[in-house]
Amino acid sequence: MSANKAYKYRIYPNFNQKKYFSKVFGCIRFLYNKMLSDKKDYYEKNKQNFITYPSKYKEEFSFLKEVDSLALCNAQLDLNSAYSNFFLEKLKKEIEHKDFLNIKARKIGKLLELIIKKIQ
Repeated sequence: MSANKAYKYRIYPNFNQKKYFSKVFGCIRFLYNKMLSDKKDYYEKNKQNFITYPSKYKEEFSFLKEVDSLALCNAQLDLNSAYSNFFLEKLKKEIEHKDFLNIKARKIGKLLELIIKKIQ
């Protein structure tokens, strides 16, 4: 069994760094929400999944070019994982419900077998 370790560091950014961080986080939030709304709109119209890329939005919104592209790509990855987890949870709930019904049926079936054996 392995033990996990973690280190916690506190940072003290200066004014320029705070400004840059707020710009990056604002762009990430904007891009995430924009890609999510585009995905929803496309799905409502076409009933198909729509894959979006940050480079498409950089052409439309020039302020996205000012921040790190890896941060924007991580926003895309976060959105895709959130989408897949959402649908995976729905699928798991359906499967669990079906499994629960099957378990009940199996228990009832075994109970009937026991009763029949006792009668014989």
